[in-house]
Amino acid sequence: MTSPVVVADSAHDPHAGIWFAVPGGFTELPLDVLLAAPASPGASRLRERLAPLVEAIPDGITRQQFIAQLASGQQLLRALREVGTVHCSLGVHRDDVEGGDGKILHSLFTISWRDIAWSPRSVSAARAVATAEQHSHIEYLDLPAGPAAMSETVRTPASESGLQPTPLLQIYAYLPHPDCKRMAVLMMSTPEVERREQYREILRHIAELTSFESPLAGAQEDSGGVADQGDG
Repeated sequence: MTSPVVVADSAHDPHAGIWFAVPGGFTELPLDVLLAAPASPGASRLRERLAPLVEAIPDGITRQQFIAQLASGQQLLRALREVGTVHCSLGVHRDDVEGGDGKILHSLFTISWRDIAWSPRSVSAARAVATAEQHSHIEYLDLPAGPAAMSETVRTPASESGLQPTPLLQIYAYLPHPDCKRMAVLMMSTPEVERREQYREILRHIAELTSFESPLAGAQEDSGGVADQGDG
């Protein structure tokens, strides 16, 4: 389920607040484009990119269903943006671990900023998991980016939500920023609860590669793997 990482051009942005790398199999969802205002250039680019796909759907009903699902997806992304999400990637991997059946596994990786009261970073990391309700598998980490913590929970949509009652595994990594006033929250969500160990390792690996200072400053451009970065 894991693969080498690649450094993207965006990693060279000196104004980014956080730098990180994700394994292959994750595709960034461009929030600025998907959530662009109707009359903006971004919305025009989105329509241009989607037009061939929509026109390729031969059935009118299926085409309307696709458009409705896209609108639902935009609504979800808009809700994520409102709570401080600055990066969102869709993960698609084959279940090729021992005992796996080769099916396609889906996940969603996000990075969000959370404002916090000032305290030492180790205290903020511990407080984040201590106040998380019904979380388990709590870990305290000493990462290159500083003190951090991880936890996870399994949620099932309420019956009145109208969603399928499929359990959803959510794994969190809490990385307090050096200014001690905000925290980066990395989250991996997937309905593949039985693969929690593999997704936990993926998120831990991403957290280990995360930095609040550009790791490429003064370095030559690398061409080896997949990387993304969120805005601060």
